[in-house]
Amino acid sequence: MQPRGESYRRAGVDLEAGYEVVRRVRRLAASTFRPGVLGEIGGFGGLFALDTGRWRKPVLVAGADGVGTKLKLASCLGRHNTVGIDLVAMCVNDVAVLGAEPLFFLDYFATGRLDPEVAEEVLSGIAEGCRQAGCALLGGETAEMPGFYGEGEYDLAGFAVGVVEEDQLWHPAAVRPGDQLLGVASSGLHSNGFSLVRRILAERNLPLDGTPPGLERPLGEELLTPTRIYVRALLSLRGRVRVKAAAHITGGGFYENIPRALGPGCRAFIRKGSWPVPPIFPFLAEQGGLSEEDLFGTFNLGLGLVLVLPPEEVEKALALLAEAGERAYLVGQVAEGEPGVELL
Repeated sequence: MQPRGESYRRAGVDLEAGYEVVRRVRRLAASTFRPGVLGEIGGFGGLFALDTGRWRKPVLVAGADGVGTKLKLASCLGRHNTVGIDLVAMCVNDVAVLGAEPLFFLDYFATGRLDPEVAEEVLSGIAEGCRQAGCALLGGETAEMPGFYGEGEYDLAGFAVGVVEEDQLWHPAAVRPGDQLLGVASSGLHSNGFSLVRRILAERNLPLDGTPPGLERPLGEELLTPTRIYVRALLSLRGRVRVKAAAHITGGGFYENIPRALGPGCRAFIRKGSWPVPPIFPFLAEQGGLSEEDLFGTFNLGLGLVLVLPPEEVEKALALLAEAGERAYLVGQVAEGEPGVELL
């Protein structure tokens, strides 16, 4: 009699490798658990009990995202422990800019041939991201799909759920002309614009292990810097500063994301030069011949978040963000006009 699962293994799916990944992820997930988690990883669904005594009128906030083609660089460099942090960050930051506290996270890991070592490295990053965000890794799916992904390729998707009191939601409807814009520093490119970055790398034949003039570390290391997770900093503002709305600067850069935090008849005016732009961005601009429109429409240019506040709250918000370990800058204001962004 042939071993159990042998026919499936010959078709390209190794069930034992999948079972091994589940065994490894149980330990990683347990390190992220918070009050409310019921059971452990491995069931048909994750269980979380919402503390209804803590919340008067809770609103659940959900977000889903991925890492994009930054995964190509991770595979090329054989370094997989940072993209899991990226995955969590892209989801929980979207939840947090509505004023919500992320509660739990689920991941989807798909690959052509399951390598437990690589999977564990990716999942260790996911667990680290969840710890930074204070949310539980509640479950997920590991899919082995031979013939669909090439050798060594994998893809990631994530899903986060948070909660906020209905009357404490940060919402664009509250934004008015005269409100101020605070930018919170990014850790670099985060997880956006990498299709353009990869094109520049290929066209200019730039080595990932070299340190170009103007950068302080090898290019590959700079590009793989994980997305900053802002959850704890944003939660430190909740109830202490009247944040009206916030934007997570992701795909589409300033032009796409800041208007999502503006109410009708409001336009954002951004003062160029009011924050330090990390050197990776002018480096890419020079190497790729990128215009200002390209830069502001693709990248975060050193600002991972933009917060909208009334003028009287600016100083307190800057102080609280500094206490939380974040660098923040007054970068512009809201005025009357068509929704959009204007650079000054």
